[in-house]
Amino acid sequence: MPATTVPEPVERAPLDEAVLGPDVRIASRTIDRFARAHDASHYLLVPDAVLAPHDAPAVARVFDAVRAAGRSLTFRSGGTSLSGQGVTGDVMVDTRSAFRGIRVSEDGRSVAAEPGATVRQVNTRLARFGRKLGPDPASEIACTIGGVVANNSSGMACGIVENSYRTIESLLLVLPSGTILDTGAPDAGEQLRRREPAIAEGLAELRDRLRADPDASAEVARQFSRKNTMGYGLNALLDFDDPVRILEHLVIGSEGTLAFVAEARFRTIPIQPEASTGLLVFDTLSDAMAALPGLTALGLATIELMDAASLRVAQGLSTVPAAIADIDVQGHAALLVEVHADDPATLAQGTEAALAHIATLPLTTPARMTQDPAERGELWLVRKGLYTAVAGARPSGTTALLEDIAVPVERLLGVCEGLTALFEKHRYEGCVIFGHAKDGNVHFLINERFEDPASLARYERFTEDLVELVLAQGGTLKAEHGTGRIMAPFVRRQYGDLLTDLMWDLKRLIDPDGILNPGVVLSDDAASYLADLKIVPTVEGEVDRCVECGYCEPVCPSKDVTLTPRQRIVLRRDMAAARERGDEALVADIARDYDYDAVQTCAVDGMCSVACPVDINTGDLVRRLRAEQAGRVEERIWDVAARGWGGITRGGGMALSVAKALPAPLVAGVTRVGRAVLGTDTVPLYDQGLPAGGSRAPRAEDPADAQAVFFGACIGTMFGPEPAAPGAHGEGSRDAVRALLERAGIAVVIPEGAGSFCCGTPWKSKGHLAGYATMSERVLPALWAASREGALPVVCDAASCTEGLHVMLAKAAADHPEYAGLRIEDATTFLAREALPKLTVRERIRSVAVHPTCSTTQLGANGALRALAAAVADEVFVPDGWGCCAFAGDRGMLHPELTASATAVEAAEISAADEERGGFDAYVSANRTCELGMTRATGRPYRHVVEVLEELTRP
Repeated sequence: MPATTVPEPVERAPLDEAVLGPDVRIASRTIDRFARAHDASHYLLVPDAVLAPHDAPAVARVFDAVRAAGRSLTFRSGGTSLSGQGVTGDVMVDTRSAFRGIRVSEDGRSVAAEPGATVRQVNTRLARFGRKLGPDPASEIACTIGGVVANNSSGMACGIVENSYRTIESLLLVLPSGTILDTGAPDAGEQLRRREPAIAEGLAELRDRLRADPDASAEVARQFSRKNTMGYGLNALLDFDDPVRILEHLVIGSEGTLAFVAEARFRTIPIQPEASTGLLVFDTLSDAMAALPGLTALGLATIELMDAASLRVAQGLSTVPAAIADIDVQGHAALLVEVHADDPATLAQGTEAALAHIATLPLTTPARMTQDPAERGELWLVRKGLYTAVAGARPSGTTALLEDIAVPVERLLGVCEGLTALFEKHRYEGCVIFGHAKDGNVHFLINERFEDPASLARYERFTEDLVELVLAQGGTLKAEHGTGRIMAPFVRRQYGDLLTDLMWDLKRLIDPDGILNPGVVLSDDAASYLADLKIVPTVEGEVDRCVECGYCEPVCPSKDVTLTPRQRIVLRRDMAAARERGDEALVADIARDYDYDAVQTCAVDGMCSVACPVDINTGDLVRRLRAEQAGRVEERIWDVAARGWGGITRGGGMALSVAKALPAPLVAGVTRVGRAVLGTDTVPLYDQGLPAGGSRAPRAEDPADAQAVFFGACIGTMFGPEPAAPGAHGEGSRDAVRALLERAGIAVVIPEGAGSFCCGTPWKSKGHLAGYATMSERVLPALWAASREGALPVVCDAASCTEGLHVMLAKAAADHPEYAGLRIEDATTFLAREALPKLTVRERIRSVAVHPTCSTTQLGANGALRALAAAVADEVFVPDGWGCCAFAGDRGMLHPELTASATAVEAAEISAADEERGGFDAYVSANRTCELGMTRATGRPYRHVVEVLEELTRP
């Protein structure tokens, strides 16, 4: 069966919009449908329509409309699923856009979360109570509660004791009939019997049928005695008597094929704050497996396996520990173990017991346990970096398949050896085996090309051998990732006819019209797993490593207004594939909206690279596309601007001061006319919230006792400071940093011509390469000389400019290796370390709200930002929902809708916190344009944290 990029279109009956109602958003543009077609799996189906309901009644109406049209639907949330359960060629229902609510109980012991909230967002809310969710999937940054429940996700530590099935308290369900059922309601059982009598009676009948068969019951108990997400959770029929509880737990792990979960309420678990980590390296995999029972008996929180291939990959990581780096890897294997505890004394006891046992093991190198966060992070980077290293280095055009299985622990060695033999037999290179050894659960990764018939046939043969290997060892073909499309045809092989027929009876009982996610969990088509496979064409070097996992999406500031980084990338792939097929109409259809959605509304803030497991900064792609779009005249203008930047920033500041003195509607009206004539990507929109112009840059200084070079950001000339109070005159971050350094007795160098310097970000972000080169050639030599050839650090007062200088330095490294000695540091980190101990806070304030920025995050300066805030305030409040403000230099003035969308969640949180506390005494950040964005979003006066620190440390 040949793989296809886009299936042939199918004629389908239209959905009745009157039934859907006006509040169900319909995304029908071609770019919307293709952008949402891709997830982390190796399947690709393009939805015919994408619907975005906002609440449970709206979902019920969607069910009615889909059923009336004789069609089917699939729910889509985070799109991190690996098994094809979140794609469809029919109706896709977006459950991430609206369903994001989180409600934590007063003591934090339970939490109610809607399906669009991510695991990380929920755990962030719970952290203040010392609690967390039981499920701990590695994709917690992006995977949503809807997906965690739908797949019964687990992870490194939770096993089958603290997964969704075991920690759920109740669910708010929308059944395929449209019935909305709260399983936590006191009369939930009566409601089910009254409103869905066939389901209530049918579940009781299926329960009794299974229990009446001892052999079948024993088989179900065996199958679910370990991690198992294959098929439906028939253990619910054994574990519960009440049809409501049975239904509730059948829905968990059903992958959106039985009901919609509008809200899930979990019992939370305590966070164990103390941890000790060790890496145990063995000569052979057999030695590692022999050690496993004893290590498991110790009650270790995690025991993570890495095979020999994994260790070879780990040796290529920049931070590989010596315990691995020094090994001549042959048949070695390693176990990463960890002890968790509530307090230091208990941790010491657990660590001592672990070390005593470890001392008896035949290790390649001596092992030690460490509590040091940096060392522990380095060890975990080895384990977590495997997927990054292998998937990121895969040949361009191949698809990465990350699969998982589970077998009885005592049979894990044989299965790992069998997998290695299968890789060799089918000539898959670069494969690794790793995973959760204490659960008998391992993952393996292979790369395949699905456009090649021979490769597709190889994949089919490999899958058949894999199924035979795992089932022969009494294992499950899916432990964590869900059955999906990939293993649905093999459910009958794993469970046999009786139990599989029981699963089909469950599906027909609850979803008699078959409208929910057909072909997922159950399929009687033996070859269905070979249909609709994803082809990954080579497109651009910046993004070809993308595995379409979606980790980047929650941190992207444009996610709710246009596109995400993953979508920007996959649309380029879709257009490339369409060109190869000769489908120029599709290329034109996507391209028509791509410039605004993908290029102009990208904040190029780099937060996607922080989240990306293969280290892609999609902003690099966007900047190149902008460079390609720039005309010669525009490029020349920006190059000239780089040569006369000092005058331009002063002129811009003067223009803002003049505009501030004029009636705001008049100035805004003029800019609107300019935008209409010259374009919204050329003329910024003025609003009355913009400040007057700033001050001139400081004059050059070169004291003999200087301890640093001060790089005053040019945005201090362009934009004046936010006043500390109405009518007051603020200092501005440049003057505040100078004052604090002087107060702390730290003399600084100010280079000649500093007023014409810039970090280059305005040119880089717009793709004006000539101007960027001009500015680099001016700035870096000057800083090299001013720093006395790297002897002094360079300190910048604006975080985005600090980051920009880091990038400028990295780009120049090849041509100027001597610049590697330059040390560039943000003012927040330098002041927190060097100046704060020498300053005296004369008067503390009650509270301060802090907005971390994308740049302080990438610079690792968020801790310093909080430290400076804590030095002046009794309470430091950082919103749980903070994110990049997307002001992005002038992007917030060119596209105000981008900043409005990016700041909406944080602004709402600030407003609620303000109301609860009666307001904060200060609102701070670390970058002037970010402060402008947050001031616009919240109506509160955001200032640089150093300005507040300077005022409160004045003699």
